[in-house]
Amino acid sequence: MNICFIGGGNMANAMIGGLVRGGASRPEEVRVVEINEANRARIASYGARVFAQMDREAVGGAEVVVLAVKPQQIKEVAATLGAMLAPGQVVLSIAAGIRLADLGQWLGGERIGFMLVRAMPNTPALIGAGMTGLYSSAQLSDGQRLRVEEVMRAAGSLVWVGEENDMDAVTAVSGSGPAYFFYFIEALEQAGTELGLPGDLARKLALETALGAARLAHDSPEDPATLRARVTSKNGTTERALLSMEADHVKDHIIGAAKAAAARAKEMGDELGRA
Repeated sequence: MNICFIGGGNMANAMIGGLVRGGASRPEEVRVVEINEANRARIASYGARVFAQMDREAVGGAEVVVLAVKPQQIKEVAATLGAMLAPGQVVLSIAAGIRLADLGQWLGGERIGFMLVRAMPNTPALIGAGMTGLYSSAQLSDGQRLRVEEVMRAAGSLVWVGEENDMDAVTAVSGSGPAYFFYFIEALEQAGTELGLPGDLARKLALETALGAARLAHDSPEDPATLRARVTSKNGTTERALLSMEADHVKDHIIGAAKAAAARAKEMGDELGRA
């Protein structure tokens, strides 16, 4: 698969590494436009072709063009990129908050027949364990859809959503989600140290417990509520902890936090669309 990345930061680097290691693209089929010299050198180590500026040599012939720059840079990049696109190319944006209608307008509209796809990956993509939500307002061909999925599977798992508004919820649950778990691990580690454990031991206990619980929930046919109930003995230590959380409305606060993230995602779409 011929692919071009506009932007060669951490997320793009993770995706490129996954594509090359997984065999979805040969190194020479990957082109990357990146202004930062250190990032270009890192990407070149994969054997990919690197460019200091965007031009037709970089973009031309790419089946998928991945916009991997900061959301605030998308409008400026799109204004230049639009004239270089050809019918049948897929533009895949991984920039948070950028709606496809705005992106299409900045690229010059649908006049040349390119397809737009919006993606919301998350930071575990950096180790190939990411989760990505995808949306397209256009009817992709089977081949185009397959290529988009190959690109994002290089970073982990994926799901398609049916409405673009759903991407705000995806952002709240999985896009921002890793930070929630880091926050919980941080708190559990602090609890360990306040209970007298050495710091390194408290961290190991918190990290390995989080990893094991996630694996069990992922691999089990039972839902998380059932798994939780199974480890909660009557009048036991786990029950006491969970009763404390319920008294403090911890679940309600987590749900409220995710809703706040979704609201902010919508606000960002409004703000960036007006920029």
